[in-house]
Amino acid sequence: MQIVQFPHPTLRRVNKPLKRVDKQLKSMVEEMFDLMYQARGIGLAANQVNLPFRLFVVNLSGEKNQGEEMVFLNPVLSAPKGRAIAEEGCLSFPQLFHPVARPEQIHVQAYDLAGNAIDRTVDGLLARVIQHEFDHLEGVLFIDRIEPGDQKVVEPALEEFALEFSGHRASGKIADDRQIETQLQALESRYC
Repeated sequence: MQIVQFPHPTLRRVNKPLKRVDKQLKSMVEEMFDLMYQARGIGLAANQVNLPFRLFVVNLSGEKNQGEEMVFLNPVLSAPKGRAIAEEGCLSFPQLFHPVARPEQIHVQAYDLAGNAIDRTVDGLLARVIQHEFDHLEGVLFIDRIEPGDQKVVEPALEEFALEFSGHRASGKIADDRQIETQLQALESRYC
């Protein structure tokens, strides 16, 4: 498992709800946390590690054995309130940061790995991270949330990511879209 970078096709895919949790899925979640910490992130969605599930992980401390590790399965967001602008980055866009406007407060309903319901209203950084990761599950990226007039600022970086991706695909490091889709469908048939 590794973090995929833009423009990997899985990043634009809408993920499917999970219907089962088993030992292997729990192991995938542990690996997601490890990858997130190695990359110095505070949130990571399943799409970002080429998985087709409605699942993301969060730890605002960004450090293993510190803070609170949170797992959100099949999340639903509602009741957005307020508006805040803050700089965001994404582990699928290394070194790219830009201000993004999001609701200051949201309500999240989901399940944790043990099947316990999560039902809470959150604000601040946690609300921002949950919205960012939830967007991933919908195939929406933080660059899509940048104000239209600011898109030109990030275009050179996106072109570099696209060139790097093409090079990796040409060298065989990244499978073609058909192979990726076959892998994702196999995982969906097992868990969704």
